[in-house]
Amino acid sequence: MFCVPKALVPLRDGLVSDFSRPATARRVVLLMLAAILVTGNRTVAGLLRLIGFVERLNPSTYHRVLYHRRWNATRLARTVIGFLLQRYAPRGVVRLCGDETIDGHRGKKVYGKARHRDAVRSSHSHTVFRYGHKWIVLAILVELPCCNRPFALPILVALYRDKATNAREGRRHKTPVELMCGLLALLMRWFPERTWRFAGDGGYGTHEFARFAYRHRQRLTLVSKFFADANLYKLPPTRKAGTNGRPRTKGAALPKPEAVVRRSKAKRLKVRWYGGGTRQVEVVTGSGNWFKSGHGLVPIAWVHVRDLGGTHRDEYFFTTDVSLSAKAIIEMYGARWNIETTFQEMRSHLGLETTRGWSRQTVLRMAPCLFVLYTIVVVFYDALPVNRRATPLIHWAGKHHVTFSDMIVHVRRYLWQEWVFQHVPGAQHLRKLPPATQKLLHYGLCQAA
Repeated sequence: MFCVPKALVPLRDGLVSDFSRPATARRVVLLMLAAILVTGNRTVAGLLRLIGFVERLNPSTYHRVLYHRRWNATRLARTVIGFLLQRYAPRGVVRLCGDETIDGHRGKKVYGKARHRDAVRSSHSHTVFRYGHKWIVLAILVELPCCNRPFALPILVALYRDKATNAREGRRHKTPVELMCGLLALLMRWFPERTWRFAGDGGYGTHEFARFAYRHRQRLTLVSKFFADANLYKLPPTRKAGTNGRPRTKGAALPKPEAVVRRSKAKRLKVRWYGGGTRQVEVVTGSGNWFKSGHGLVPIAWVHVRDLGGTHRDEYFFTTDVSLSAKAIIEMYGARWNIETTFQEMRSHLGLETTRGWSRQTVLRMAPCLFVLYTIVVVFYDALPVNRRATPLIHWAGKHHVTFSDMIVHVRRYLWQEWVFQHVPGAQHLRKLPPATQKLLHYGLCQAA
């Protein structure tokens, strides 16, 4: 089995034990290692060209791993999550974030392909649509000592299917909010002793999601964007004995958040901002019971944020945990932005949107494996010995901390030295070359693969 840093041995052994057939486990591991090393498209054929440097292989057996072999990706995800919690969050509240991203995919017969609005390329006056897959991604926020911002490490992924696909397969249609609630419910069922705090953008700041979080309020807290004109009420008065008629569902109306902001004096706070820096802001807070007809009341606390730096527009945020402070709410929502960085880094370094599988099993396995591969690269770098990970290797103006581009360079160098160069015949002497020469050789072999 491939040699990994000592801290990663439990994760490696746990993942391998989740497979019933050792041969399938070995092929999955080799495909994931090759996906880290190659550049360009992450097709199976491209990965096999690199694996071919190490050993003789039968390409059809590797293709069957994705579309034919029986292995449970959910069990693998549970193993990875358990390792992350034990290493980075052994106690206390676990911070989560979630979002959706579009994975563009060419081809007429691709399973699950549909037409989706691309939020990154769209604006208020112009809408851009893309054909491909929409992935609902749940990530855990992890603080690393070498970085100035938390990393959003994907742990669970779900494919959003359009109404036509669900009707064709006899499945009830689920919105992105319902899919995210399902991922959180699965997480709470796996780890019933843990407490979670989830941050999502405006798409997840719905009354439906707030009700879900309130039902599980002992273990789950929601932080998201709020509405300036939200309907807030007091609790209904106690029903008197002998009163006829239907009981009241809400009490007296409370002022809307925008009205409270206009007549209140703001308080200044220094909070952790997007990207890991700090910022001076003015806040106005309030609380109430959010009402939606037919669905009842949800107790929430809200905060209005005005950026004194002038780079961000005024925003309203809310949480289902009314005991959270305004600073905690703002910093929790600001940490959510790191999942957007994760999506961009996956496209740049791990080949998201370059897969070419089209069958149902391949689609449901390949892209999710790339998401988890991002998590494995970050954990792999953190587990490297100190002498194998130095200061940032890739420099630009204003950069002072380690980024994912540095991490994947160190991990690739480790894999070339401890895996490829150990198995390629006659390549043992390559380990004695200067680091700069090895780097050029690594790049050349990646291009050849």
